[in-house]
Amino acid sequence: MLTALSAAVSGLDAYQEQMDIIGNNIANLNTTGFKSATGNLADGFSETLEAATNPSAGNLNGTNSMQIGTGVLTGSITNDWSQGGINTTNIASDLYINGNGFFQVEDQNTGAVYATQDGTFSLNNQGQLIQATTGYLVEGYNNAALSTIGGIKIDATGYTGNTPGATMTSWTINPQGVITVNMSDGSSFTRGQVLLQNFTDPQALTSVGNNNYSNLADAGPLPALSAAGSSSLSNTSIVSGALELSNVDLSAQMADLIVAQRAFEANSKIVTTSDELLQTVVNMKR
Repeated sequence: MLTALSAAVSGLDAYQEQMDIIGNNIANLNTTGFKSATGNLADGFSETLEAATNPSAGNLNGTNSMQIGTGVLTGSITNDWSQGGINTTNIASDLYINGNGFFQVEDQNTGAVYATQDGTFSLNNQGQLIQATTGYLVEGYNNAALSTIGGIKIDATGYTGNTPGATMTSWTINPQGVITVNMSDGSSFTRGQVLLQNFTDPQALTSVGNNNYSNLADAGPLPALSAAGSSSLSNTSIVSGALELSNVDLSAQMADLIVAQRAFEANSKIVTTSDELLQTVVNMKR
């Protein structure tokens, strides 16, 4: 009875965690670039009542082991890295990754680097391309020669025209992330390039809020930031003027929630029944 009680309590804990995970998924239904998570259950340590034995002269058939499980636990929590839908915004600084890869942003105050699939970017008053929620710098080639990696800046720096006083009038980002600046004299030039990072094990990334992930080293980053469409990101492109929607499937989450709720209720019933049985045992001694 005590084993049943402790097993049921572990079930309550595990299915509460399941509901927490599902609740967070549903809460982030409309979060840009959010990836849903799944809690995977594993059985707990089993109590062995009798060990298995091989056939012998005195026992030709041998015996199978007899074990009673002691409950359940959350074995792992994995993220679904499949791509979410596209939301067209027509804002040039909003970027959508069509395929694999992550943007890389840097906190200029601490030097910490994060990965994100939320391309909600904007330009600050210095012309730097930044993450809208944090102000972190978006990284890539930050010079016209596409040779230096750092925080990207979109301005007239690198202009090679011969028109004094020419100013930047507009800019675009192509599917490879190349930033082209258009000048008031009708000329244009390459200012920089948004680069992407890819990982061999994105499950190792750690969410730190604001749609950012840390622990990049353990996730197995590829040798360096790469351009969309390059060898490591051959089927990837960048779409300017669009954002990635959350990949949460609401109908699936609601179905999982019902299953978790029913399992929680069943485990609570085991707790109640075990308590009643223990009470009966206590009363037998009176």
